Amino acid sequence: MEEDERAVEFKGLFEDPAFICEDSLFSDYSTPIARFQDDITWLRPQEICPSPALFPDNTNDGHAKQGLLGDCWFLCACTILLKYQHLMNKVVPPAQPQWGERGYRGSFLFRLWQHGCWTEVTVDDRLPCLSGKLCFSRCQSPTAFWVALLEKAYAKLQGSYERLWAGQVSEALVDLTGGLAERWSLGDCGTEEDQGRGSSDSDWVRRRRLDLDLLHAVREGCSVSCSVHSAPGGASELGQFHALSVMEWVDVRTVERGGVRLIRIRNPWGRRCWEGAWRERTSVSVINWPLSPGSGEGWNSLDPACTLNLLGRAQEAEFWVDETEFLLQFDDVTVGYPINEEGHLQSIYSAPVCPIGKLLTHSHQTSDRWVKGHSAGGCRNNSSFGSNPQFWLRVFERGEVLVSLLQHRKYSRNTGHHYTQSPEEGSSTTQHQHYQAIALHMWKVEKKCLNLSGTLNSPPCASTHCHAYEREVVLHTHLEPGCHLLIPSTFLQGGEGSFLLRVFSSSPTSLSAVKTPGPSLPLVTEGEWETNYLQGAWVTGSSAGGSRNFLSHWQNPRFPVTMGDNIAGSTGVNVRVTLHQNCPDTDLQAIGFHLYKTPEGQEQAESTVPREEEPVASCIPHCYTQAVSLACCLPPGAYVIVPSTYQPDSPGQFTLTVARKIHRRVVKSQERLGRAIQEVSHISVMRS
Repeated sequence: MEEDERAVEFKGLFEDPAFICEDSLFSDYSTPIARFQDDITWLRPQEICPSPALFPDNTNDGHAKQGLLGDCWFLCACTILLKYQHLMNKVVPPAQPQWGERGYRGSFLFRLWQHGCWTEVTVDDRLPCLSGKLCFSRCQSPTAFWVALLEKAYAKLQGSYERLWAGQVSEALVDLTGGLAERWSLGDCGTEEDQGRGSSDSDWVRRRRLDLDLLHAVREGCSVSCSVHSAPGGASELGQFHALSVMEWVDVRTVERGGVRLIRIRNPWGRRCWEGAWRERTSVSVINWPLSPGSGEGWNSLDPACTLNLLGRAQEAEFWVDETEFLLQFDDVTVGYPINEEGHLQSIYSAPVCPIGKLLTHSHQTSDRWVKGHSAGGCRNNSSFGSNPQFWLRVFERGEVLVSLLQHRKYSRNTGHHYTQSPEEGSSTTQHQHYQAIALHMWKVEKKCLNLSGTLNSPPCASTHCHAYEREVVLHTHLEPGCHLLIPSTFLQGGEGSFLLRVFSSSPTSLSAVKTPGPSLPLVTEGEWETNYLQGAWVTGSSAGGSRNFLSHWQNPRFPVTMGDNIAGSTGVNVRVTLHQNCPDTDLQAIGFHLYKTPEGQEQAESTVPREEEPVASCIPHCYTQAVSLACCLPPGAYVIVPSTYQPDSPGQFTLTVARKIHRRVVKSQERLGRAIQEVSHISVMRS
């Protein structure tokens, strides 16, 4: 009878056919919530409480409280919406008819950012419950439902509630704001050897140099969260992989006139859980001095008035830690870029020199994909790197630039889900199963017509350095006016997937795809050339050393060459080097070569080069082709050419051709110039 009455009462209310309640919970029943599948019922808010509303009157009561679903990462990202109304209005369009109001139809509209654009998601308001109460996320206030409904919309976008179990705060922040977020490690800085490599791997350095002073100027606008990968000493209640929100940090003076930085943290579980030096046993509704027994010893170092003020700011589920304890107990921090009401990002890197954070008022984006056998060239270690999608970034004025590479998530074809076993909440162990290792490299070029092989052989002017198993990697730099070549890549050759490339800058820029690979530098054929043909072979076990990636590289054949003096006023000798492998197309190796400068004073016959010496010119990446060629201009002197296959112990025979342009004597050039002047004068006379 009750079921019949309920059907009559809710007749005509929206029931989402695209996200059926019973089918929306699971993808493969691999998470702990699977045990409740037979007990979960679906109720509308007016069945849960007498006076439901989207938002409570008190903002603090609108904070998210986690339920059985392991989506702490998503709830931490939701905090930024509650803090800034313009961001909330973007995700939850205002003035929607609510319960008891005219126009209410049992549905709510949300906007979520996906693949470069805002996507509207409509859901019905039937929510999962156990024993008549919400079993997943909810607000601190039992009568507010914006969190539960937004969680349902996000689950619909992902395919099921189960797909919200474990994730990265950075991903949810981007999906809720359309902006950028970066994850910084607070882990051990490593050995002295690791620290010494900082100059060559700035991504490694940045992830370990969290400096809250850097964020001071933008702390009112940015979102900060922290996470633990194992139960920290200060919170034995916290399990592995849990995310929490950083609400604020303040610098206070101690009674001994020292200083301490305190950080207020919110646990999405909705309760306090910290046992550190700044623990607090007093109820938030009754704060007196002295504090109750069991409170942390840290409070004794502050003035009583300061202590009571700080404790009064800590709401339910919030606690204080000092910066030293924070860096020791937590594993990483996620920072979401501030976004103003006009939708512009604010830089977090330029904050120290710009009191309000430099606005990145210019933005562009474009989509593409890596296709196996065509445009999935892999990392720079692969000879096919140049086949990756390429983009022109043109900078019109000097400015700060952020380039983001965001790959689209992939799910298992068998189950539609990215977990193969029951994961821990917030765990990163499944990261490799649905994301590829990606990176982004940038080269400064003089103009859009470039020698692609020569450009890729030179060091990039900026890059994300290491390929990372992240949904999104961000490159930060300052650029002068000019053209830049951008190449996004996966680590593994043949790794397929779609991606979005975004650019945010403080100065005007343009972004466009390179339609075809950049043309090679045209070889100069006019004039006289002196050509030498050299025969050689790579022999397994003795002279097939492979590329410079291998220690055996110097076992390859070496050919000494001398570049003589050029004509007066010239900067060098024009040289064309070609490496041709003598084999049928079916047996081709990936080939390339390097030119090294022979040290001063060394006899040419020695043809040795210090192993740490960098080449002065190279023809790489190694290519599967009959011949590779390089045209360059070299200063006079002695050189060594080292041809190689990419892999060691790859036998084969080859021909090395070295062509040097011969210039006529200067006097002959002057004679030709004189004759040309006479001819021009004769033409002028005829025209007059």
